[in-house]
Amino acid sequence: MCGMSQQPPVRSTSSPPPRPDASMSLLTNVTDHALDDGYAEAAARRTAGGTGLPGRLRARLGLAGALLLSAAVVTLGAVQAQISAPTLAKEREQLINRIQSETAAADKLQESVDTLRDSVGSTQREALRKQGGDRAELVSLLAGATPVQGPGVKIVIDDAKQARTSGGGPRESSGFSDTGRVRDRDMQRVVNGLWQSGAEAVAINGQRLTSLSAIRAAGDAILVDNKPLAPPYTVLAVGDGQRLSTAFQDSADGQYLHVLQQNYGVRASISAQDEVRLPAAPSLIVRTAKPGKGTS
Repeated sequence: MCGMSQQPPVRSTSSPPPRPDASMSLLTNVTDHALDDGYAEAAARRTAGGTGLPGRLRARLGLAGALLLSAAVVTLGAVQAQISAPTLAKEREQLINRIQSETAAADKLQESVDTLRDSVGSTQREALRKQGGDRAELVSLLAGATPVQGPGVKIVIDDAKQARTSGGGPRESSGFSDTGRVRDRDMQRVVNGLWQSGAEAVAINGQRLTSLSAIRAAGDAILVDNKPLAPPYTVLAVGDGQRLSTAFQDSADGQYLHVLQQNYGVRASISAQDEVRLPAAPSLIVRTAKPGKGTS
């Protein structure tokens, strides 16, 4: 064509020749990436955080530090205890000495009370002997002012071997939960039964009873004239031995004691004695008596 410039024909660009190691891509990847990606990341973190200790080493160091701290605390406590030990020992010794001193003082006061009680009792018995005339011996006997001896009976009462707890019943009214234990009212019925059966004098565990004696309870203990008694309870009564024993067992109070044995396991035995000895009452309580007119 005329008037038109001639342009060289456009030729397509050919692709570069393949690399000689194109068929060895695995080896090439290993060469280009000598370190695994995880190792690389770990190395990068160490580089960013400085020269830190491994986690396991830090944990061990922390445990060691805690053990050292605990050892220091224990050692400090032991040192403080050793320092304060003499003071505590001294205070304990002072407390023991004080207890022993107060106990000795209480024993001394009790001895003084017993001496004064005996003196008062002796004076009362002497006054009773002087003022009683021909009836002095009988009055002294009835008042418990003189020791007595003679035939009688012996009753031994004790708690059940295995005291059991009951959920109710008539014996629960006293507040005791143990129905196998001897109560103060049990002893009251036994003593009253002996008096009604013909006993002339009665004593419980060596404690002489009079018409003014009281049998009460203080917690689980039985008191006779404010003196605590411990089981087994030995009741001695002066009277016609066999007749007194039979009369008591046939009485309502004797049957009551039998019921305690059968239903609650209370242990009791009664036997006639050829001779029993009862002491005098510790002291006589005079409420309304006074010397008659014309007496010295």
